[in-house]
Amino acid sequence: MYNEYFGLTDTPFSIAPDPRYLYMSDQHREALAHLVFGMSTGGGFILLTGEVGTGKTTVCRCLLEQVPENANVALILNPKVKAYELLATICDELGIEYPKGETSIKALVDCINRYLLDEYARGRKTVVILEEAQNLDADVLEQLRLLTNLETNEHKLLQIVMLGQPELLDMLASPKMSQLSQRITARYHLKALPRKEVDAYVNHRLSVAGLHRILFPESTLNLLYRLSGGIPRRINLLCDRALLGAYVNGRHQVDSKILKKAAREVLGEGGASFASRVRQVSVWWLVGSVMLISVVAFGLGMIVHQDSSGIGELLDVTGQQQSPSQALVRNHNANIIASEKKHLSENPVAMPGIQVSKKGKIRRLPDTKQGVSGLPELVPSSSSTVSTDSR
Repeated sequence: MYNEYFGLTDTPFSIAPDPRYLYMSDQHREALAHLVFGMSTGGGFILLTGEVGTGKTTVCRCLLEQVPENANVALILNPKVKAYELLATICDELGIEYPKGETSIKALVDCINRYLLDEYARGRKTVVILEEAQNLDADVLEQLRLLTNLETNEHKLLQIVMLGQPELLDMLASPKMSQLSQRITARYHLKALPRKEVDAYVNHRLSVAGLHRILFPESTLNLLYRLSGGIPRRINLLCDRALLGAYVNGRHQVDSKILKKAAREVLGEGGASFASRVRQVSVWWLVGSVMLISVVAFGLGMIVHQDSSGIGELLDVTGQQQSPSQALVRNHNANIIASEKKHLSENPVAMPGIQVSKKGKIRRLPDTKQGVSGLPELVPSSSSTVSTDSR
C-alpha cells in the first residue's frame, strides 16, 4: 500500500525468509560459514539455534541457494510427527518409493538406506534439513541418530541440519542425548542484533527495496532498538506498520510518535512491557558499567610495594598502607585477568578457509583442501563447538 508513496519497488519489511533481504551481520556470516563447514564434513549433524525471529530460516534459505549441484536436499518444515511419519516424509521429499500406508520403521529405513547407497555410488550426497527442531520428540531424535549410522567404511551417507530455538539446546544437553550430541560436527547460536547494527539492518532492507534515503531518523532508530530488543522479526513488524502509519498521516519520515503507535498495534500490551524490561536492563547495564569503571580506576591508582615477607603491601595514591590480605586479593584478580587475555589471544574467533561476503556469497580460499562435497575442509571456529564423530 505504501510502496509507491515512498518510491519502493518491493515491500522491504516482510517477515518471509527472502534471502535477498538477508542482512549479513558478522554473526550471520559466521553462522552461514559454520553451516557450509558442517556440510563439507560429509555426514553427521549440523546445529543452528537462536531465539525466535533471529534469522535462522533466512540463513538456511541462503545456504539452500548455494548447495552444490551434487546434493539432494529434503526440507522438513513440520517435524512434530511420529518417527515413522518423519521417515515417510523424508522419503516423499527425496522421491524415494515405498509401500503406501507403510508404518514399519524397518521397511522405511531399508528404503532410505538403498537410496543413499545408490546416490553415493553416483557421486551425490543427501542432506535433510529440519526446521523447528525443538518440537522433535526424544524417540524421533533417536531415530534420526540411527539414520546417520547409514555409512560406508569411509563416509557417512546422510547429513542432517537442525534449526531450532534454545529449547533444543536443553534437549541435547540431556544425558540421554549424549550420543546424538557427540555427532554434531558444527553448531552455532544466533543472537539479537546489537544497537550499532540496527541502523545498517533497516537501511539494507530499504536499499534492496530500491530506496536510498533516510526514512527512520536516529532518534526513531534508538526507540526501534528498545522496542524490538534487536530481534530482526520484531524490527520488520514494527517498521512495516510504522511505514503504513507514516503513509496514512502523509509523513515522509517515521518519527517516534508513529513508531510508538505502531508498537501498540503490533505488539499489543505485551509490547509495552517488553520495552519496559529492555529499558530496565539498559539502565542496570549502565549502572554496572559505571561501577566497573570506578573499580578499575581505583585499582590503577594503587601501587604494589613488596615487603620483606614477600607478600605485597598495597599502597594507594596517598601512600597509605593496606593489609596483606588485600594485596593477595589484588594479585589473584590480576592473575585472572592475565589468564583471560592469554585465552583470548590464543583463541581468536575465525573460520579459516572460508569467506562469506556481506551479500551471503561463499568463497573458498585457494589454500584449502577439498572435502567430499567439493566444499573446503576447514578448521572449526572457537566461537562455536565443532566436534568429530568417534562412534
